[in-house]
Amino acid sequence: MTDDAGAARTWRDLPAAQQPDYPDRTALLEVTAELESYPPLVFAGECDLLKERLAAVARGEAFLLQGGDCAEAFDAVSAEQIRNKLKTLLQMGAVLTYAGSVPVVKVGRIAGQYSKPRSKSTETRDGVTLPTYRGDSVNGFEFTESARVPDPERLKRMYHASAATLNLVRAFTTGGYADLRQVHAWNQDFVKRSPSGQRYEVLAREIDQALKFMHACGTDPEELKTVELYASHEALLLDYEGALTRTDSRSGRLYDTSGHMVWIGERTRQLDGAHVEFASQVHNPLGVKLGPTTTPEDVLALVEKLDPEREPGRLTFIARMGADTVRDRLPTLVEKVTASGAQVAWVCDPMHGNTFEAASGHKTRRFDDVLDEVKGFFEVHKALGTHPGGIHMELTGDDVTECVGGGDEIFVDDLHQRYETACDPRLNRSQSLDLAFLVAEMYRGQ
Repeated sequence: MTDDAGAARTWRDLPAAQQPDYPDRTALLEVTAELESYPPLVFAGECDLLKERLAAVARGEAFLLQGGDCAEAFDAVSAEQIRNKLKTLLQMGAVLTYAGSVPVVKVGRIAGQYSKPRSKSTETRDGVTLPTYRGDSVNGFEFTESARVPDPERLKRMYHASAATLNLVRAFTTGGYADLRQVHAWNQDFVKRSPSGQRYEVLAREIDQALKFMHACGTDPEELKTVELYASHEALLLDYEGALTRTDSRSGRLYDTSGHMVWIGERTRQLDGAHVEFASQVHNPLGVKLGPTTTPEDVLALVEKLDPEREPGRLTFIARMGADTVRDRLPTLVEKVTASGAQVAWVCDPMHGNTFEAASGHKTRRFDDVLDEVKGFFEVHKALGTHPGGIHMELTGDDVTECVGGGDEIFVDDLHQRYETACDPRLNRSQSLDLAFLVAEMYRGQ
């Protein structure tokens, strides 16, 4: 961060939740100084373009699809793994675009989601207590004393892994891989193979006829061949985010160049805390997670702090209430924000409020609970006459067995087969596409 960007340092004087306890502060300072000299991972102009896209979401003219890993891993940045995640997002986006007849803004939880807030600072196994695993950007997953020591050198690894991921994503999205006709062919294959595919056949056939009609008319727009995909992550490790904050040469404004969009989590959205202060100083599009304990006073204060200029596209509220409480807790928040005149995007995260521990000890989620929270989210907005702006998912393009249910039904007894997440359970490719088709049906019914 440059010296004239000192305004963004104000967060350092405030309490910062969920930060690693680095044993060597000098080593941390050396790493952050080096990161400050690195090139930006994204550019301010790209962040501004995403803000324009999210402004359309806030106005009810577009839909946000945000998804990706719970926590990325340094050993999972191969071309195949990144391609599979991208493929799933593209397939979901194609279905939602057609069904909703609105543009779908595609944002990955990708190229920076290497850190996780934790409910406990330590973990105990067989009488041994060690620091909890906080993501590859902080420490190792192995339950050993050496692996669990927070290591600032990992921040540099996060930067390089994010740069490699962004490079691949840009190549895939502009090099022909994202061509809508190819994406539709993938979806047709899914419909044929899925046990619940018959339900989606009508929608798939409609998309097919629309593409054939355009082809018959000789229409072959460039927009069908490429796609905009933006990168986002939780701005959790403030030493890293601060080191990648840059002054935009065009405007003189500060941007967090670690990602196009960053969000503040439910555990770090304290109004007097460092995360909210940091976010208030940068001009990226911002998200804030809202759990079931959120009050109307909380959200109005967040609007005042993070979006004082009432700029559409600046602020996205990501509700993570849980299927049992979304219908009760969300309406008042939406009503109060709407009455205040703020134009924010409302998005549903149906994952984090629906986690439970199976008898086997695996953390998991029921697909039906995930779907029910999305249904509740849509019902609330329909009743209020407001716009259900999008969904925020933890998903993977791989055939893991981490969440139960879905068309290719996974049972609790199946969880051990391919339970690969280091933190929270993700929807696999089939479950993600199931959800996309079901959300498409809901959106049509609005």
